[in-house]
Amino acid sequence: MNLTGRRESNNVDDRRRMSGGAKAGIGGIGGILIIALFTFLTGGDLGDVINNVGSQMAQQQTTAVDSSIDTSDTDELAHFSKQILAGTEDVWTKLFRENGWGEYQAPGLVLFSGSVQSGCGGATAQTGPFYCSADQKVYIDLTFFKNMRKTLGADGDFAYAYVIAHEVGHHVQYLLGTLSQAHNQMSRVSQTQANQISVRLELQADFYAGVWAYHDNKMFGSIEDGDIDEALNAAMKIGDDYLQKKAQGYEVPESFNHGRSEWRHHWLKKGLTTGDLSKGDSFSPKYGDFLR
Repeated sequence: MNLTGRRESNNVDDRRRMSGGAKAGIGGIGGILIIALFTFLTGGDLGDVINNVGSQMAQQQTTAVDSSIDTSDTDELAHFSKQILAGTEDVWTKLFRENGWGEYQAPGLVLFSGSVQSGCGGATAQTGPFYCSADQKVYIDLTFFKNMRKTLGADGDFAYAYVIAHEVGHHVQYLLGTLSQAHNQMSRVSQTQANQISVRLELQADFYAGVWAYHDNKMFGSIEDGDIDEALNAAMKIGDDYLQKKAQGYEVPESFNHGRSEWRHHWLKKGLTTGDLSKGDSFSPKYGDFLR
Protein backbone atom coordinates (compact mmCIF):
# COMPACT_ATOMS: atom_id res chain seq x y z
CA MET A 1 0.00 0.00 0.00
CA ASN A 2 1.10 3.55 -0.65
CA LEU A 3 0.73 5.37 2.67
CA THR A 4 3.49 7.93 2.14
CA GLY A 5 2.70 11.14 3.98
CA ARG A 6 -0.54 9.80 5.44
CA ARG A 7 -1.51 10.88 8.93
CA GLU A 8 -1.78 8.67 11.98
CA SER A 9 -5.00 8.51 13.98
CA ASN A 10 -4.88 10.04 17.45
CA ASN A 11 -7.69 7.72 18.54
CA VAL A 12 -5.25 5.01 19.63
CA ASP A 13 -4.45 3.61 23.07
CA ASP A 14 -1.05 1.91 22.90
CA ARG A 15 -0.86 -0.58 25.78
CA ARG A 16 1.98 -2.69 24.41
CA ARG A 17 4.18 -1.81 27.39
CA MET A 18 1.47 -2.49 29.93
CA SER A 19 1.97 -5.48 32.17
CA GLY A 20 -0.46 -6.95 34.64
CA GLY A 21 -2.74 -9.81 35.41
CA ALA A 22 -6.39 -10.44 34.82
CA LYS A 23 -8.17 -11.98 37.76
CA ALA A 24 -11.48 -13.52 36.93
CA GLY A 25 -14.27 -14.78 39.10
CA ILE A 26 -17.10 -17.18 38.32
CA GLY A 27 -15.28 -19.47 35.91
CA GLY A 28 -12.38 -17.21 35.01
CA ILE A 29 -10.89 -16.24 31.67
CA GLY A 30 -10.18 -19.89 30.90
CA GLY A 31 -13.90 -20.39 30.43
CA ILE A 32 -13.96 -18.20 27.36
CA LEU A 33 -10.61 -19.22 25.89
CA ILE A 34 -12.00 -22.51 24.67
CA ILE A 35 -14.33 -20.45 22.50
CA ALA A 36 -11.54 -17.99 21.77
CA LEU A 37 -9.32 -20.67 20.18
CA PHE A 38 -11.70 -21.12 17.28
CA THR A 39 -12.42 -17.40 17.22
CA PHE A 40 -8.70 -16.77 16.75
CA LEU A 41 -8.54 -19.18 13.82
CA THR A 42 -11.51 -17.53 12.15
CA GLY A 43 -10.12 -14.04 12.35
CA GLY A 44 -11.25 -12.53 15.59
CA ASP A 45 -14.37 -10.68 16.69
CA LEU A 46 -14.15 -12.06 20.20
CA GLY A 47 -16.15 -9.05 21.33
CA ASP A 48 -19.27 -10.82 20.16
CA VAL A 49 -18.30 -13.93 22.12
CA ILE A 50 -17.33 -12.15 25.31
CA ASN A 51 -20.50 -10.04 25.24
CA ASN A 52 -22.50 -13.23 25.66
CA VAL A 53 -20.59 -14.39 28.75
CA GLY A 54 -19.30 -11.13 30.18
CA SER A 55 -22.32 -10.64 32.44
CA GLN A 56 -21.45 -13.94 34.15
CA MET A 57 -17.89 -12.93 34.95
CA ALA A 58 -16.53 -10.47 37.52
CA GLN A 59 -13.26 -9.11 36.12
CA GLN A 60 -10.49 -7.21 37.86
CA GLN A 61 -7.40 -5.91 36.07
CA THR A 62 -4.17 -4.51 37.46
CA THR A 63 -1.81 -2.92 34.95
CA ALA A 64 1.42 -0.98 35.05
CA VAL A 65 3.83 0.47 32.52
CA ASP A 66 6.83 -1.84 32.14
CA SER A 67 9.68 0.02 30.43
CA SER A 68 11.60 -3.22 30.04
CA ILE A 69 9.11 -4.54 27.49
CA ASP A 70 10.61 -4.22 24.01
CA THR A 71 8.04 -3.26 21.38
CA SER A 72 10.51 -2.44 18.61
CA ASP A 73 9.53 -5.51 16.60
CA THR A 74 5.97 -4.19 16.26
CA ASP A 75 6.60 -0.44 16.11
CA GLU A 76 6.34 -0.38 12.32
CA LEU A 77 3.06 -2.32 12.45
CA ALA A 78 1.79 0.12 15.08
CA HIS A 79 2.54 3.07 12.80
CA PHE A 80 0.85 1.25 9.92
CA SER A 81 -2.24 0.43 12.01
CA LYS A 82 -2.61 4.06 13.10
CA GLN A 83 -2.47 5.16 9.45
CA ILE A 84 -5.08 2.59 8.43
CA LEU A 85 -7.37 3.65 11.27
CA ALA A 86 -6.98 7.26 10.15
CA GLY A 87 -7.99 6.18 6.65
CA THR A 88 -11.15 4.53 7.98
CA GLU A 89 -11.94 7.73 9.86
CA ASP A 90 -11.60 9.84 6.72
CA VAL A 91 -13.63 7.49 4.53
CA TRP A 92 -16.47 6.71 6.93
CA THR A 93 -16.82 10.37 7.96
CA LYS A 94 -17.36 11.20 4.30
CA LEU A 95 -19.74 8.29 3.66
CA PHE A 96 -21.86 8.96 6.75
CA ARG A 97 -22.33 12.56 5.69
CA GLU A 98 -23.13 11.65 2.10
CA ASN A 99 -25.74 9.11 3.19
CA GLY A 100 -27.38 11.34 5.80
CA TRP A 101 -26.40 9.08 8.68
CA GLY A 102 -25.22 11.91 10.90
CA GLU A 103 -21.69 12.47 12.13
CA TYR A 104 -19.44 9.42 12.15
CA GLN A 105 -18.20 8.55 15.64
CA ALA A 106 -14.89 6.78 15.12
CA PRO A 107 -13.93 3.74 17.21
CA GLY A 108 -10.83 3.66 19.36
CA LEU A 109 -7.96 1.30 18.61
CA VAL A 110 -6.20 -0.51 21.44
CA LEU A 111 -2.79 -2.03 20.72
CA PHE A 112 -1.74 -4.60 23.32
CA SER A 113 0.76 -7.36 23.96
CA GLY A 114 -0.10 -10.62 25.63
CA SER A 115 -3.36 -9.79 27.38
CA VAL A 116 -5.83 -6.96 27.68
CA GLN A 117 -8.94 -5.93 29.55
CA SER A 118 -11.72 -4.61 27.33
CA GLY A 119 -15.24 -3.40 27.97
CA CYS A 120 -16.32 -6.89 26.93
CA GLY A 121 -14.00 -8.75 29.31
CA GLY A 122 -10.46 -10.09 29.37
CA ALA A 123 -8.67 -11.40 26.29
CA THR A 124 -5.22 -12.61 25.28
CA ALA A 125 -3.06 -12.53 22.16
CA GLN A 126 -4.51 -15.90 21.15
CA THR A 127 -7.91 -14.26 20.85
CA GLY A 128 -7.07 -12.42 17.64
CA PRO A 129 -8.37 -8.95 16.71
CA PHE A 130 -11.86 -8.13 17.94
CA TYR A 131 -14.35 -5.28 18.18
CA CYS A 132 -16.05 -4.60 21.49
CA SER A 133 -19.32 -2.72 21.17
CA ALA A 134 -19.44 -2.10 24.93
CA ASP A 135 -16.60 0.42 24.70
CA GLN A 136 -16.62 0.92 20.90
CA LYS A 137 -12.99 -0.09 20.47
CA VAL A 138 -11.01 -2.39 18.22
CA TYR A 139 -8.37 -4.51 20.00
CA ILE A 140 -5.29 -5.92 18.28
CA ASP A 141 -2.16 -7.66 19.43
CA LEU A 142 0.07 -6.85 16.48
CA THR A 143 1.76 -10.25 16.58
CA PHE A 144 -1.48 -11.49 15.00
CA PHE A 145 -0.25 -10.18 11.66
CA LYS A 146 2.89 -12.29 11.95
CA ASN A 147 0.72 -15.30 12.79
CA MET A 148 -1.35 -14.64 9.68
CA ARG A 149 1.77 -15.17 7.64
CA LYS A 150 3.12 -18.17 9.54
CA THR A 151 -0.11 -20.01 10.29
CA LEU A 152 -2.40 -19.11 7.39
CA GLY A 153 -0.07 -18.04 4.60
CA ALA A 154 -1.92 -14.73 4.42
CA ASP A 155 0.56 -11.88 4.24
CA GLY A 156 0.98 -8.33 2.98
CA ASP A 157 0.12 -4.84 4.19
CA PHE A 158 -3.22 -4.75 2.41
CA ALA A 159 -4.17 -8.07 4.01
CA TYR A 160 -3.41 -6.52 7.40
CA ALA A 161 -5.40 -3.42 6.49
CA TYR A 162 -8.34 -5.67 5.61
CA VAL A 163 -8.29 -7.12 9.14
CA ILE A 164 -8.46 -3.67 10.72
CA ALA A 165 -11.08 -2.42 8.27
CA HIS A 166 -13.20 -5.53 8.91
CA GLU A 167 -13.29 -4.80 12.65
CA VAL A 168 -14.12 -1.15 11.93
CA GLY A 169 -16.91 -2.55 9.74
CA HIS A 170 -18.44 -4.04 12.88
CA HIS A 171 -18.31 -0.59 14.45
CA VAL A 172 -20.22 0.79 11.45
CA GLN A 173 -22.80 -1.95 12.03
CA TYR A 174 -23.00 -0.87 15.67
CA LEU A 175 -23.57 2.78 14.73
CA LEU A 176 -26.26 1.86 12.21
CA GLY A 177 -28.05 -0.45 14.68
CA THR A 178 -27.38 -3.58 12.63
CA LEU A 179 -25.24 -5.20 15.31
CA SER A 180 -27.75 -4.84 18.14
CA GLN A 181 -30.64 -6.00 15.94
CA ALA A 182 -28.68 -9.09 14.91
CA HIS A 183 -27.66 -9.90 18.48
CA ASN A 184 -31.26 -9.55 19.64
CA GLN A 185 -32.34 -12.03 16.98
CA MET A 186 -29.50 -14.39 17.86
CA SER A 187 -30.65 -14.51 21.49
CA ARG A 188 -34.09 -15.80 20.46
CA VAL A 189 -33.19 -18.60 18.05
CA SER A 190 -31.32 -21.89 18.02
CA GLN A 191 -27.52 -22.03 17.98
CA THR A 192 -27.49 -23.05 14.32
CA GLN A 193 -29.75 -20.13 13.38
CA ALA A 194 -27.66 -17.77 15.52
CA ASN A 195 -24.55 -18.92 13.68
CA GLN A 196 -26.23 -18.10 10.37
CA ILE A 197 -27.00 -14.57 11.55
CA SER A 198 -23.39 -14.25 12.66
CA VAL A 199 -22.26 -15.25 9.17
CA ARG A 200 -24.40 -12.49 7.68
CA LEU A 201 -22.79 -9.96 10.05
CA GLU A 202 -19.30 -11.12 9.10
CA LEU A 203 -19.97 -11.00 5.37
CA GLN A 204 -21.30 -7.46 5.66
CA ALA A 205 -18.20 -6.47 7.67
CA ASP A 206 -16.08 -7.92 4.85
CA PHE A 207 -18.08 -5.85 2.38
CA TYR A 208 -17.59 -2.71 4.47
CA ALA A 209 -13.86 -3.39 4.53
CA GLY A 210 -13.93 -3.50 0.74
CA VAL A 211 -15.97 -0.30 0.55
CA TRP A 212 -13.42 1.42 2.77
CA ALA A 213 -10.57 0.28 0.49
CA TYR A 214 -12.39 1.47 -2.64
CA HIS A 215 -12.93 4.96 -1.26
CA ASP A 216 -9.55 5.18 0.46
CA ASN A 217 -7.91 4.47 -2.88
CA LYS A 218 -10.15 7.03 -4.57
CA MET A 219 -9.20 9.66 -2.00
CA PHE A 220 -5.51 8.87 -1.55
CA GLY A 221 -4.35 6.49 -4.31
CA SER A 222 -3.39 3.91 -1.69
CA ILE A 223 -3.77 0.63 -3.60
CA GLU A 224 -0.70 -0.71 -5.41
CA ASP A 225 -0.15 -3.71 -7.67
CA GLY A 226 -0.72 -6.95 -5.79
CA ASP A 227 -2.60 -5.36 -2.89
CA ILE A 228 -6.04 -6.60 -3.87
CA ASP A 229 -4.73 -10.14 -4.35
CA GLU A 230 -3.28 -10.00 -0.81
CA ALA A 231 -6.61 -9.09 0.73
CA LEU A 232 -8.63 -11.57 -1.31
CA ASN A 233 -6.17 -14.33 -0.43
CA ALA A 234 -6.58 -13.47 3.26
CA ALA A 235 -10.37 -13.66 2.89
CA MET A 236 -10.05 -17.14 1.41
CA LYS A 237 -7.76 -18.30 4.22
CA ILE A 238 -10.13 -17.27 7.04
CA GLY A 239 -13.26 -18.97 5.76
CA ASP A 240 -14.80 -21.43 8.20
CA ASP A 241 -14.60 -24.33 5.75
CA TYR A 242 -10.91 -23.73 5.03
CA LEU A 243 -9.98 -23.42 8.70
CA GLN A 244 -12.02 -26.41 9.83
CA LYS A 245 -10.52 -28.62 7.13
CA LYS A 246 -7.05 -27.38 8.06
CA ALA A 247 -7.63 -28.06 11.76
CA GLN A 248 -9.61 -31.30 11.67
CA GLY A 249 -9.78 -32.51 8.07
CA TYR A 250 -13.50 -31.90 7.56
CA GLU A 251 -16.06 -29.13 7.81
CA VAL A 252 -19.13 -28.74 10.02
CA PRO A 253 -21.37 -26.26 8.15
CA GLU A 254 -23.89 -25.80 10.96
CA SER A 255 -21.10 -24.43 13.16
CA PHE A 256 -19.98 -21.79 10.64
CA ASN A 257 -20.11 -18.30 12.17
CA HIS A 258 -17.97 -16.33 9.71
CA GLY A 259 -18.81 -17.93 6.38
CA ARG A 260 -17.27 -20.03 3.65
CA SER A 261 -14.08 -18.84 2.00
CA GLU A 262 -15.81 -18.17 -1.30
CA TRP A 263 -18.50 -16.11 0.45
CA ARG A 264 -15.95 -13.96 2.29
CA HIS A 265 -13.92 -13.52 -0.88
CA HIS A 266 -17.05 -12.54 -2.81
CA TRP A 267 -18.29 -9.91 -0.33
CA LEU A 268 -14.90 -8.32 0.16
CA LYS A 269 -14.43 -8.17 -3.60
CA LYS A 270 -17.92 -6.70 -4.09
CA GLY A 271 -17.07 -3.84 -1.75
CA LEU A 272 -13.64 -3.40 -3.33
CA THR A 273 -14.93 -3.20 -6.89
CA THR A 274 -18.11 -1.17 -6.39
CA GLY A 275 -17.69 0.96 -3.28
CA ASP A 276 -21.49 1.05 -3.35
CA LEU A 277 -23.07 0.78 0.11
CA SER A 278 -26.46 -0.08 -1.40
CA LYS A 279 -25.04 -3.47 -2.42
CA GLY A 280 -24.12 -4.48 1.13
CA ASP A 281 -27.32 -6.19 2.28
CA SER A 282 -26.17 -9.62 3.41
CA PHE A 283 -29.36 -10.23 5.41
CA SER A 284 -31.92 -10.48 2.58
CA PRO A 285 -30.46 -13.35 0.50
CA LYS A 286 -31.51 -16.89 1.32
CA TYR A 287 -28.88 -18.37 3.61
CA GLY A 288 -26.10 -19.86 1.52
CA ASP A 289 -27.05 -17.88 -1.59
CA PHE A 290 -24.29 -15.30 -1.04
CA LEU A 291 -22.53 -15.24 -4.41
CA ARG A 292 -24.69 -12.71 -6.21
